[in-house]
Amino acid sequence: MSESFNLEMLNKLCKNTLMEHLSIEFTEVSNGRIVARMPVDERTFQPMKRLHGGASMALAESVGSAGSITLIDPTKFHVLGVEISGSHVATTKENEVFGIGTIVHQGKTSHVWEIRIEDKTGKLISFCRLTNRIVPIKSEK
Repeated sequence: MSESFNLEMLNKLCKNTLMEHLSIEFTEVSNGRIVARMPVDERTFQPMKRLHGGASMALAESVGSAGSITLIDPTKFHVLGVEISGSHVATTKENEVFGIGTIVHQGKTSHVWEIRIEDKTGKLISFCRLTNRIVPIKSEK
């Protein structure tokens, strides 16, 4: 894990972004695993007052992208999400969900994450996969 990213730093990166708007908060980070919490409320509902699948996908991409950031040198590389897929298998009556990301492939130019979205009872809500491209930062000369 990159020494430059701990929970405080990851949560600071969320200021003035979609993650802040959805109140996504990182709660755990370790080498190859990351967890974030997101409320289930008017910001993340669909019209039937259930968790919106798009909000679940935003949580999944946020988790996987942040996970990749912790595994690279952010002064030398950018992380770009290039593909995400998800299966929404259930809904929940709980007031928050958790995105639990685990890296399944850590290459030099790509990372693949599995992200489980669960409610606080551990019930599986969505199962997602995110592919990130690891892109060198070009020096400006």
